[in-house]
Amino acid sequence: MDADDYKEEKARLTPRDGFDLVGIDFFAGPGGRLYTIQHFETYQDALAAKKRRKNPEEYFVLYRDALGACCCR
Repeated sequence: MDADDYKEEKARLTPRDGFDLVGIDFFAGPGGRLYTIQHFETYQDALAAKKRRKNPEEYFVLYRDALGACCCR
């Protein structure tokens, strides 16, 4: 996934605090492809949950940086 893919959806789903594990529904229409799986208080917990998934590359972690900008990994 490129940095600008699903930009509006990522902004809408990014939590104000903590970290969200997010999945991609490749069959959904535009504006509804991303969905939140679970919220975590720490990045380490979110990353561990991502790695436990069958295809970890189909998931990413959304969070806000120190300046409040949306970030994903």
